[in-house]
Amino acid sequence: MKWEDQRKSSNVVDQRGGKAKVALGGGVGTIVIIVVALLLGVDPEPLLDAQKQVSPQTSSPQSGGDPAAERPAEENRRAEFVKVVLATTEDVWSSEFKKMNKTYKEPKLVLFTESVASACGRASASVGPFYCPADQQAYIDLSFYEDLEKKLGAPGDFAQAYVIAHEIGHHVQNLLGASTLVHNKQRTLSKTEGNKWSVALELQADCYSGIWAYHTDKAKQLLEKGDLEEALNAAASIGDDTLQKRAGATVRPETFTHGSSKQRVEWFTTGFKTGNPQDCDTFKALGLQ
Repeated sequence: MKWEDQRKSSNVVDQRGGKAKVALGGGVGTIVIIVVALLLGVDPEPLLDAQKQVSPQTSSPQSGGDPAAERPAEENRRAEFVKVVLATTEDVWSSEFKKMNKTYKEPKLVLFTESVASACGRASASVGPFYCPADQQAYIDLSFYEDLEKKLGAPGDFAQAYVIAHEIGHHVQNLLGASTLVHNKQRTLSKTEGNKWSVALELQADCYSGIWAYHTDKAKQLLEKGDLEEALNAAASIGDDTLQKRAGATVRPETFTHGSSKQRVEWFTTGFKTGNPQDCDTFKALGLQ
């Protein structure tokens, strides 16, 4: 991905090595189960338990010099990369929302180390990148990219970009009301039935990732040979069935919350082929009304 010398977003909040931030706004209960993208397949219940122990408060600014100067050069390079990718999502979704006669509200993206506290509760790096609708912020510990490459077998900068685009896809869903729709549906359904709505939400975020890739390449020609394959490989690597197999467990579709590897690849591809958000109606495609 040709990302050097591109615009960097000013919406990245660097909290690496600092105290975890607790965002204002209070908890959102079971909505975490719906919208937090636990890309490593981790059960989000600990987030809900931890949320009860976290009292919202305003974080205090870090004192001293630039913390980034004390980080490894490769990690700082990844941080710069994140800023560029986030900027491209801002460009794409600002344009798409304008077509809908809506205004896109840019989210913040928080870089953290080991653990962080958001309005959705406290989370460790092991949960992977996630989006919290209560504070409209995405969160990522950059060490996840090492796991993505070494543990999940999905190397490459465009695979890393896909992860960010997926989380921003959840922000788009939050702004457009899909997250609230799923939350309300799940309140009245069994866990198995509720999981189907969660899968639809996640697959739509994958489709929105494809939308981002389509328009980013069309506008700036940032994709290089092999980039698309990197994104598809990443999508396949974090399918529920693949994660269950990797853990040595029996594949149980009724427990899926993100979709199978095949579904994730197909919906990213759908978005990338058309560039039209209207083609990302995963709810209709899965027979959910």
